[in-house]
Amino acid sequence: MLDSAPLTEVASREVLLEVNNIEVIYNHVILVLKGVSLSVPKGGITALLGGNGAGKTTTLKAISNLLQAERGEVTKGTISYRGERVQDLDPASLVKKGVIQVMEGRHCFEHLTVEENLMTGAYTRSGRAEVEADLEMVYQYFPRLKLRRKSQAGYTSGGEQQMIAIGRALMSRPETILLDEPSMGLAPQLVEEIFGIVKSLNEEQGATFLLAEQNTNVALRFAHYGYILESGRVVMDGAAQALRENPDVKEFYLGMSDEGRKSFRDVRSYRRRKRWLS
Repeated sequence: MLDSAPLTEVASREVLLEVNNIEVIYNHVILVLKGVSLSVPKGGITALLGGNGAGKTTTLKAISNLLQAERGEVTKGTISYRGERVQDLDPASLVKKGVIQVMEGRHCFEHLTVEENLMTGAYTRSGRAEVEADLEMVYQYFPRLKLRRKSQAGYTSGGEQQMIAIGRALMSRPETILLDEPSMGLAPQLVEEIFGIVKSLNEEQGATFLLAEQNTNVALRFAHYGYILESGRVVMDGAAQALRENPDVKEFYLGMSDEGRKSFRDVRSYRRRKRWLS
């Protein structure tokens, strides 16, 4: 668990990525994101939380400029990286600026070996010695991949494929990694292992993470700051420790209450009405 000293330090760092009041529409008619704003500080782990369909993946794809392939577009607001507007860049140009996305579902090249998959992440780089050094760095964080480096990726486990996907992203030497649902389909022990490696990469390599995750419990144990999405809107944000201790978050996202309200927004509306009546 992260203590208060690193949290204070992270909060004071420069903002690398800023999303300001964006709206996203699919097929020119379906409004998916409605005024979403968030900030990602340099060297932090920021969690984007919420249930299935809340808009987490769409937010990441808006940042990484992958919406057009799905007939989506940012119609309002701005996305900036290091103070520069980046929402009109193509994905490859954004990678060159240091931002890369690890897609939901891992997406390995099944017929390539583990090592060949990793090396595809360095295709834009020159300097063989540096690439080889980074490959060894990836193997240090994922020793299981080194043992399986000659195996076809399609025959590795789900946890190993998630490691391949993160390792491949690291091979591009990113400054910021957008990590989409890293726990999906994995056993709890593997989830802990993956998040532990994310924490190590953050602390030891200075990697900045924005991760979208349904598993609120584990995400808030490793993140510094969190945003909660419902139906395409940010309904709450705050330091991870504060969110973990918030009674509404405990009820709706950590499974610590059985009162049965339908949504987090219902609670907020109920409490506003109660204060007004009193």
